[in-house]
Amino acid sequence: MQTESVPSSPRVPIIDLSDSNIILLTQPLARCRVLIVDDDELVVGHLSALLQRAGYEVHTAGTGEEALSILDTMFCQIVLTDWQMPDMDGLSLCRDLRSRARDGYIYILMLTIRAGRSDILAGLSAGADDYLVKGASSDEILARLEVGRRITHLEQALRSSNRENRRMSITDPLTGARNRRCLMKYLPRELERSRRYQHPLAILSCDIDHFKRINDGFGHDVGDQILQAFVVRSNGCIRGGVDWIARSGGEEFVLVLPETNLSGGSCVAERLRKVLSGQPIATSSGAFAVTVSIGVSALETEAEINTGSASQLLIAADRCLYASKKLGRDRSTAASIERAGAVLSDAQLGSHSGIG
Repeated sequence: MQTESVPSSPRVPIIDLSDSNIILLTQPLARCRVLIVDDDELVVGHLSALLQRAGYEVHTAGTGEEALSILDTMFCQIVLTDWQMPDMDGLSLCRDLRSRARDGYIYILMLTIRAGRSDILAGLSAGADDYLVKGASSDEILARLEVGRRITHLEQALRSSNRENRRMSITDPLTGARNRRCLMKYLPRELERSRRYQHPLAILSCDIDHFKRINDGFGHDVGDQILQAFVVRSNGCIRGGVDWIARSGGEEFVLVLPETNLSGGSCVAERLRKVLSGQPIATSSGAFAVTVSIGVSALETEAEINTGSASQLLIAADRCLYASKKLGRDRSTAASIERAGAVLSDAQLGSHSGIG
């Protein structure tokens, strides 16, 4: 029995949008899932064998409803569907697929005995990407599927690049924390959520003590390692998926703690302070004992939540941070937005106010 030759998969460019430039990189095509939808078992068997030999991951459905059920649990890049089926015809399946949000683009190839011009236009209008009459050669079927493979591969690469660009636009490249731009954009959103549900919101303003001495004495590489270690230890002190940390300046960071009152914020601050000072940070130039000064503020009363602003919260936390610096560093100071100014004034006068 003569076997059909199967063309090898070509290498095609993917799109990388890093630094807002389009860079084409050649990479092998990823494995592609094809869902064959047809109630004719002989057709399904022939197409399955052909596509599997060509390197596709093949799944099958006998009806349109079964196809939709499969696609709800597993993403397939290509759907190869018949027109005439018992419960839902190919046109209805196309329209349903195009009406739903998916994790990626589904390329639809309609394979049918209908060969009239009006049929082809109806299929394309319903959402099919290509139209193939049954009886076409295996080479033609594979060639048209290859088009779908290339298109979905490029779409997925573009989608992945866009996700990475969005992530990088809000991320500090050195530490992996969020950047100041993200802080100024998303802190007001956290406040809006607090108002909606009448939940408190606390923030910690942190400054690594004597950081300039480390940079000047041992170089920026060591300083960078200190900053990275600070973020790692900070992440270990907060709730993943709820709290978040942003780098607001050179050695300055802000921790945002939703659904946390002033007392809870103070507990997190003390935990972080002790975690940082409790063990030296290992660097390429040796281990360094590092401490941090922290200011804590929160919106927790109904009046504060409803009338306070993100900028007021940041200013209050910064004033508490400056109080911690004035009181000798390696400490945390906490106050509401109304009390933060008085706490700073007391610290400047040498009074021992606040926490720590």
